[in-house]
Amino acid sequence: MYVALVQVLDNVVSTGLAPLAWFILLNGLDDLVIDVALLWERGHRPQNEPNAATSRPEQRVAILVPLWKEANVIGPMIRHNVAAIRYSRYDFFIGSYPNDEPTLEAIRELEQRFANIHLAVCPHDGPTSKADCLNWTFQRMTLFEEQHGVRFDIVVTHDAEDLIHPDALARINAHCSDYGMVQVPVLPLPTPVRDFIHGIYCDEFAEYQTRDIPGRQILGSFLPSNGVGTGFSREALERLAEISANRIFEPECLTEDYENGLRLHRLGFRQKFLPLSGGREAMATREYFPRTRRGAIRQRTRWITGICLQSWERNGWRAGPRDLYWFWRDRKGLLTNPVSILANLFFAWGLLHGSLGELHPALAAAVLAMTLYRIGVRMVCVARFYGWPFAALTPLRMVFANYVNAVATLSALLRYLRARLRGEPLVWLKTDHAYPSRQALLAHKRPLAEILTGSGYVRAQDIALAAASCTNDSELGDYLIRAGFLSEDEYCEALSLQQGLPSGHVAPRDVERRAVRAMPRTVLREFHVLPFRLSEGTLMVATPRTPDESVTAALTRFTRLRLVFHLTTSSNFAELERSFGNK
Repeated sequence: MYVALVQVLDNVVSTGLAPLAWFILLNGLDDLVIDVALLWERGHRPQNEPNAATSRPEQRVAILVPLWKEANVIGPMIRHNVAAIRYSRYDFFIGSYPNDEPTLEAIRELEQRFANIHLAVCPHDGPTSKADCLNWTFQRMTLFEEQHGVRFDIVVTHDAEDLIHPDALARINAHCSDYGMVQVPVLPLPTPVRDFIHGIYCDEFAEYQTRDIPGRQILGSFLPSNGVGTGFSREALERLAEISANRIFEPECLTEDYENGLRLHRLGFRQKFLPLSGGREAMATREYFPRTRRGAIRQRTRWITGICLQSWERNGWRAGPRDLYWFWRDRKGLLTNPVSILANLFFAWGLLHGSLGELHPALAAAVLAMTLYRIGVRMVCVARFYGWPFAALTPLRMVFANYVNAVATLSALLRYLRARLRGEPLVWLKTDHAYPSRQALLAHKRPLAEILTGSGYVRAQDIALAAASCTNDSELGDYLIRAGFLSEDEYCEALSLQQGLPSGHVAPRDVERRAVRAMPRTVLREFHVLPFRLSEGTLMVATPRTPDESVTAALTRFTRLRLVFHLTTSSNFAELERSFGNK
């Protein structure tokens, strides 16, 4: 029976190899169109994109962040980005739902600390859709404008896990007067090679944001929003509101970002993708993507449902030649994703059982050359942002990506058909978010000297005088305090802004003795820390110093609680030590 089964499979593979080979070859030729367009652009119209933002005056920017069950993520996100962003005229409007009290409480705490953070509560329980939450958040922004007599010129969308590049708002501001939509590139944060699932996202985004997105613009088609790091001019959003009963983001769409890019293009608004430059230090929105097989399939199911199926249903194939070509490229995954994994299986079987020899030599050589070319292009793109050691495993990740995409495609088709047969709306498949560790955030921190001068704490000439004799931020702070240029409270506040950590005076009466007893006294004295509050699985830890990864690693050996460091002045910490350090 086994021999018969092998014979049947041999026959199936032998019959299917040639059609699959032609399919791979034709699909590869389709991809070559993009490469030819990029080469033509480089040779005939060299880009003169400046590395820094132009000197245009800062317009007022509103950043919309839709949330559902993000209580553990939104605090670190806001504290980090407020510390990192090199732009002064911006406000966050954070949307949440009445039935998500932990997230509401986290946003309220941020409102109390930062004057430019504003809570937007949807009028109904959640979750609905990201687009619905964004619409109500936008309405909260317009109410703020009426109440305060201001107007936001630019609206930027972000998610709860995003690391906003320090210069992103300035770059968006530089172009939004000329474009209705400006897209900042998006790149996954680097992770170890063993993080195989996340590596798939690194591979794909490195290639798509280097090739496909610029290719769309060169060929004159629409630019889909990435959903994060997208800046909209106020004129563009008001036009969307006008034609769609104030629904700027389409609530029924699972990929409202893709839909908005198409809608703005059809309304005649110019769109711009800020090109990736700078290698590993490229200006891009960074974030973690799903790191499990299930999470990746879930997210890609939503993407395929929205981009391939919903867009097909809503927009059909009604478009000019340029947009029609990109409709095909965006939707062909419905076919290519399942066929790709099938091709992998067929060619693996053919290689093991000698069936590949039945292919015509010219066809086999063409397919091999095309495959190696496509792998090589992706590896070059990946190496540019993640290095060659990481790029070396790209071929293996491509095979596994074929499997993930094939399963997601079948899942999307089943969900879509079931919803249509039952007359039910498609449900928002929300992605679980995680925020990077403090070590991963260091590259985005503004220098302490920049924060001190920008906040008006210290004059630039005094900073320059102090910097001549100081080698790090700690020495700089001590020097300025001793010289009378800076108070302890001002230094603590500036350090808090730089590090994205909460700060403030901790009174001895507010210290919980059970929190102090959570760690050995020797550890507390060694690392200059003092736990002072326990709340819902979180241990608040006071310290006058910026905690590094070694401190965090040492403390986590003694507790399973989530650690949140709270900066205090040296005088305040000394007071706490006198009261509790020996107890």
